[in-house]
Amino acid sequence: MRRAALRLCTLSRGLLAPSRGLTQGSQNPERVFHIHEACSPIHVNHVRDKLREIVGASTNWRDHVKAMEERKLLHSFLAASQKGLPPRRMKDSYIEVLLPLGSQPELREKYLTVQNTVRFGRILEDLDSLGVLICYMHNKIHSAKMSPLSIVTALVDRIDMCKKSLSPEQDIKFSGHVSWVGKTSMEVKMHMFQLHDNEFSPVLDATFVMVARDSENKGPAFVNPLILESPEEEEIFRQGELNKGTRVAFSSMSLLKMAPTAEERTTIHEMFLNTLDPKTVSFRSRVLPPNAVWMENSKLKSLDICHPQERNIFNRIFGGFLMRRAYELGWATACNFGGSRPFIVTVDDIMFQKPVEVGSLLFLSSQVCFTQGNYIQVRVHSEVASLQDKEHMTTNVFHFTFMSEKEVPLVFPRTYGESMLYLDGQRHFSSMSAPVTLKKDHLIEP
Repeated sequence: MRRAALRLCTLSRGLLAPSRGLTQGSQNPERVFHIHEACSPIHVNHVRDKLREIVGASTNWRDHVKAMEERKLLHSFLAASQKGLPPRRMKDSYIEVLLPLGSQPELREKYLTVQNTVRFGRILEDLDSLGVLICYMHNKIHSAKMSPLSIVTALVDRIDMCKKSLSPEQDIKFSGHVSWVGKTSMEVKMHMFQLHDNEFSPVLDATFVMVARDSENKGPAFVNPLILESPEEEEIFRQGELNKGTRVAFSSMSLLKMAPTAEERTTIHEMFLNTLDPKTVSFRSRVLPPNAVWMENSKLKSLDICHPQERNIFNRIFGGFLMRRAYELGWATACNFGGSRPFIVTVDDIMFQKPVEVGSLLFLSSQVCFTQGNYIQVRVHSEVASLQDKEHMTTNVFHFTFMSEKEVPLVFPRTYGESMLYLDGQRHFSSMSAPVTLKKDHLIEP
């Protein structure tokens, strides 16, 4: 395979503010940034190579301890405050990455499904690596051979699908840049396009939140502030602030912290009444309405052993791998429940609560928690246990919205706990941007 140049795009001035969702279409990189004609995207295979170079990570598992010891020496390059760091522009972190499925067909095997479509789980892996690389470009220290920062994914805020299908025989291009900066965290906007009629058309829009930690990945570290050079950039940054506020508000209203609203309580009570057996008129006698399924019968589970092959540059399990495994289990759950091929619509609110160590047992539990028409809301819960310790710890909760090829049954909770899962699924579904505008022939599979 011919090696692509490991060269980042040189950008001139100018930005257009991207929308939060893609239900009304997205913008090409050329419309977001005015790109220099000599700009060349890096090859997707070189993204993780570039990350290893920046961090100084070992490519061999047997050398990983030595590599981490060397990173301890980078503490002196960490800033004591954010004021001591030079500000950066949005264009400084802008990157384009090429996935040449069409021009380099030997890549297709990794990305191909049995239905001859592109595996969305692999796309999640690429987005995760790209988001980290973008943040390292924003925080680049020219005087240091390796970055003293450990940048990790904290949250997948949202991934929205556009009205385009993915072909395994056409090139794909990713682009992205830092869109908002706090003291130790950054928001990254990424877009994905596929070649169609000799032009790259939008496929998805993704918003990730990354956090910076010290060289040993043990405590927070400051990141470079962001300079805004135009009204368009100010609007992008303002949207990042709004996204942060929305996340805080959504978290404060969590059903783990507050009781359901009056409207939600009414919904659950009406569902309970609809499952009472009219013959017995007893609260203990429950029957399903027509075309309905008990929530407890919509589960699938999986187990993975976390091998060194799936580690990231900090020798923890790669977040993209966790997303891929959770997505594929969620897709299988939606397929099994709906009885037909499901298509992904939205990935929403994935919080990385704890890192997953190499050698852990990874338990994934997937469940349909809300349905409406052709839509299936799936929740995947991730927890880990070490080989020595049987105690399980939650690491992630994933939320996926799928569309089935045909109308799906209603899902009914039996217990109070399932009722809370139902309401949580309903909330995530309701936050999806204009779901009625999406059609199954415009969406993609695993």
